[in-house]
Amino acid sequence: MVPAMATPSSRPTPPDDLDGRGVRVAIVRSRWHGDIVDRLHNGARQALDDLGVTDVEVHSVPGCFEIPLAVKVIVESRTVDAVICLGAVIRENQAADDIVSRECARGVQNVQRATGVPVAYGVLSVSSYDEALTASSDAGEDAASVAVEMARLVQRYH
Repeated sequence: MVPAMATPSSRPTPPDDLDGRGVRVAIVRSRWHGDIVDRLHNGARQALDDLGVTDVEVHSVPGCFEIPLAVKVIVESRTVDAVICLGAVIRENQAADDIVSRECARGVQNVQRATGVPVAYGVLSVSSYDEALTASSDAGEDAASVAVEMARLVQRYH
């Protein structure tokens, strides 16, 4: 079985000089598995605060399947420098949940590639609630750091 998230020792750390001041970020969060998504959101907000990001808008969607459309609409508005996706797919119904997880990832990746706007993926795909609890402790923070780092990279070349 492939691990749902990287182990703590393999997780990349953001650059020491990463500065999010002036970066505009949108968070798109699923309401499905709300307690897990709250943990992801709290981690993302803490990381954004630590990086100096103050321009943050939050949007809620019913589930992970709806995340890509919300991301597309937000990115097309050209009002943000990066988007953070937060959600959790707990694979209780293996076939259906695998489809949701895969299509969510594919959808946000398609938006990112088509627009050049970074979309950080903080959507968990795990086998159990306990795995989701464990993974959610760091995944929101990681997604926030990725969003800011990639926004800065894009800004450098545009």
